[in-house]
Amino acid sequence: MKNNFFAVISRMKYINRWALMRNTIQENLSEHTLETASIAHVLAIMRNKRHGGNVDPERCALLAMYHDCTEIITGDLPTPIKYYNPEIRDAYGEIEENAKNKLLSYLPDDLKEEYEPLFVPTEKEKELWQLVKAADKISALIKCIDESNMGNNDFKKAESSTLNAIQKLNCIEANEFLTEFLPAYGLTLDEQA
Repeated sequence: MKNNFFAVISRMKYINRWALMRNTIQENLSEHTLETASIAHVLAIMRNKRHGGNVDPERCALLAMYHDCTEIITGDLPTPIKYYNPEIRDAYGEIEENAKNKLLSYLPDDLKEEYEPLFVPTEKEKELWQLVKAADKISALIKCIDESNMGNNDFKKAESSTLNAIQKLNCIEANEFLTEFLPAYGLTLDEQA
């Protein structure tokens, strides 16, 4: 029996993001996922250290590593299309569900139950998934800032709407990340040293 799971997962590097935008530097799903995982990890640490939380930062990073894996099958459907109307949103939800099942089918039976929670949010891990969502949006904001800093005005509106979406999450750790860490993304390497 072929177990294609990890070979398929490795194809994240071929899925380019921001398809409807002119990109100065192309970003692939693999790059976005690593950045999202590192941000989710620190958000979880901040929750524990600063706000009396009791979440597992490593588990949060792991969930972030797999949060967009279905896009290997579905592609990166741009947000304006994905949420254009309820019919498209619901149809895309069904497509994502089929993609999750397809990815899980690539695993040996004895491993499926270990990986399924990485694709299907459980009530028990709802708090972690909220941090992953915040990290995902912060990663998108960083991309917008990078593009704007390179003179690409195509990302100005996306930057504003993404910042607004982060603020609407009411995630104190995300707001702290924006205050404490985000300003450094606008600096040159020499300025960061």
